[in-house]
Amino acid sequence: MIDVEKAIGSGNSDLKEKVSQLSGIFSYEETAYHLPVTFALTGIQVHGAEAAREAYAVTHENPLVAMECLTASQVQANGKGQAPYTGFIPDADLRRLGYSLVDGSILGLAFVCGTPPHPDMAAGICRELQEKLMLTFLAGDVVGSLTGEGIKVGVEYRLVPLGPRPSHGIHFLDVIARVAMMFGGVAPGDADRLLAYARERAKAIVILFPGLSDGEIAMVNAFSLLGIPILSIGGYEGGAFLPVDAADAVRKGMEIKGIRVSVTAIPIPMACSPAFEGKSIRKEEMYVEFGGGRSPAFELLSVRPKEEVKDGQVRVIGPEIQEMKQGGAYPLGILVEVSGSQMKKEYEPVLERRIHNFVNYGEGSWHVAQRDLIWVRISKDAVGKGVRIEHLGKLIAAKFRMDFPDLLDAVQVTLLTDDQAVMDGKLLADAVYVERDARIQGLRDTEVDTFYSCTLCQTFAPNHVCIITPERPALCGAITWLDGQIAYEISPSGANQPVLKGQMIDQARGEFEGVNRFVKKASHGEVDRCSLYSVMEYPMTCCGCFECIAVMLPEVNGFMVVNREYKGETPSGMSFSTLAGTIGGGAQTPGFAGISKTYIGSDRFLQAEGGIGRLVWMPAVLKEELASRLREIFRKRGLPDLFEKIADENSAGTIQELAEFLVRAGHPALEMPPLL
Repeated sequence: MIDVEKAIGSGNSDLKEKVSQLSGIFSYEETAYHLPVTFALTGIQVHGAEAAREAYAVTHENPLVAMECLTASQVQANGKGQAPYTGFIPDADLRRLGYSLVDGSILGLAFVCGTPPHPDMAAGICRELQEKLMLTFLAGDVVGSLTGEGIKVGVEYRLVPLGPRPSHGIHFLDVIARVAMMFGGVAPGDADRLLAYARERAKAIVILFPGLSDGEIAMVNAFSLLGIPILSIGGYEGGAFLPVDAADAVRKGMEIKGIRVSVTAIPIPMACSPAFEGKSIRKEEMYVEFGGGRSPAFELLSVRPKEEVKDGQVRVIGPEIQEMKQGGAYPLGILVEVSGSQMKKEYEPVLERRIHNFVNYGEGSWHVAQRDLIWVRISKDAVGKGVRIEHLGKLIAAKFRMDFPDLLDAVQVTLLTDDQAVMDGKLLADAVYVERDARIQGLRDTEVDTFYSCTLCQTFAPNHVCIITPERPALCGAITWLDGQIAYEISPSGANQPVLKGQMIDQARGEFEGVNRFVKKASHGEVDRCSLYSVMEYPMTCCGCFECIAVMLPEVNGFMVVNREYKGETPSGMSFSTLAGTIGGGAQTPGFAGISKTYIGSDRFLQAEGGIGRLVWMPAVLKEELASRLREIFRKRGLPDLFEKIADENSAGTIQELAEFLVRAGHPALEMPPLL
């Protein structure tokens, strides 16, 4: 056994010596948080050796600061690690995980590092963490142990390989530090609030194998300052390390942090967990595919009388997978029929969208899009393990019963693979889609008395309140007004609550007395007023999960919109990550607004400031994604050539270039009243 106390003393001396020898410039790319752990603890923006030594001294030679500065210096000298290692995770990728961190599909964070005595030991622990909805970060020889056991690693599998040495575990802690600053309103340099936030809200555990240097032991021991339990599987005693058996490590860690999960195995020959939801199955990995423009495919969920639904029944009408040629594209219809005394027809589209999630929970199954645009793949590995089309039905049926036990009494699934059966079923499904759209199409904010709130993100942004209206979806893009209504009916005490509009205060801004009352109470008194249609006066708060950011550009009298996926600089001089760091965490920031992509085409978009006619710049990829919809909107509003007058990074990279482009294009924003 290694004496942790002795190793910590030796490790701290070693780190001190290495920090004293630092030289040159170093920093991380694609982040607004500099070296995040150091920035959160000290407020110092470290970009080189001098600032690193200052921060190290200010924190009384904290090993976390030392390891972060040393790691950043090594990355600057040697480059980012090669695949499969991720190294430092960019802000945009971390924000992409943000919604999973608050919607319940990730219950906590785990860090596993060191050298497992047996590869299957690490495999068993990481499988258990996946099944129990933990986002797991890996460092050291444990990564090779997993890949040697045939376990896939990567962000999409929620097994994130940070680097080949345990020291790369500092990136696990910088995730917690950035979550605190992005979502939790923790100000850089407020160490006490950071530590309190981490202890209270970061459901994180560490599972440790042998193989750490003294400096790495000192680093991991310091994790305990943030209330993170350190479970040691052989090799260490003393310090904050808690010796455990491998079989009990996950259970013990989750118990200490109060993480509770009930997992029921689904009897099919592939693992099932939200951990697999973000994966992809590439063409060379697939055995067979359905839809995606290569063959007809659709999905439909329908409520039926209880006598017409046999709970758990799964049927396949047409060829099974063993009758299909490897690499082929075949038709598919997914028919889910449900019954329940509390189930309503209006719930159908909301539940139907869960088919996407459930199919992706399978380790070897993949699903994209919805309705008659779906694209499904099954991997060669899964088929080799015995997975059949029937098992997709069993997965879907089981998950609906597990996730909606109070709503659904019975679920049956029919999978169509026969050509004619799929075509006939698709005709019926298309008619249902049209009927559904007609029920909600054109619904206006003025036609309802009640909006809906979403406070899911208060897990990490305690004062953020999202207000969802028929014409303004949640800023994450995941919840519409109808979804909020249905979610409240299904779970009256949940995160989506009715918000009575009350008396109108300002029509243009979209400010209502009832909304203000609700927001003030739900934000714990931090936000007094909220305008739903303005980005300039009392805009809605932002948590960090927004799909896009709308930003005022007074120099050109307009607004730009930048999406999360865009990595480059914008004419504002800031990247998405920098902008997001400015407005996230529940802040109300005039001139900036977190929004969904759908909201860009709404009549209420920037209504108080003149609407979509002020839109002057978007990244090319977002502009192309929304092209057909925007062109139709512009045509209806008598602005048929406006689409071509909106710049992107190819036509204007700076504010000066944007101004020149808009003059040449004759953009209408230049003739509108001044924003300021």
